[in-house]
Amino acid sequence: MPIAPLTLNLIQGSVSVSFTPEAALGLKAALDELMQQLKAVAMKSTSGTTGKPTPQKSMEYQHTGDVFLEVFCNPNIWPSPFAAKLLITVRDDRIKVNSEAELTRIIEDVNQYIEQVC
Repeated sequence: MPIAPLTLNLIQGSVSVSFTPEAALGLKAALDELMQQLKAVAMKSTSGTTGKPTPQKSMEYQHTGDVFLEVFCNPNIWPSPFAAKLLITVRDDRIKVNSEAELTRIIEDVNQYIEQVC
C-alpha cells in the first residue's frame, strides 16, 4: 500500500507524517477504544453512584515508519470525550516534537485520511 502523509492538527499548529492505510486503521481502532473508555468514565461519574469509578487503562499507540509516532491519553483524568486531550510525540534521529491535541480533532483527521487513501 502507498504511504501518504497523515496531517494531525495540534492545539497550536499541525504535523504531517508518512503513514500507511493499515497504520491509520490501527490508530482508528485505538482511538475508538479510547472513546469507549472515556464514555464509560463519563457515564459512571454522571450516574450518581457513590465510590470511585474503575480505573481505565491508558491508551498508548505507537507507529514506527519514516518517523516514530506515539499517541498517549489517560482516560481517567478527563470528564468527557469532548474534553479529552492526547499527547502526540513525533521524532526521528534529528528532531523530537511533543504537543497536545484534542481527541475529537485527531479522530476527524484520521477519518479524513482513511476516506482519502482507502
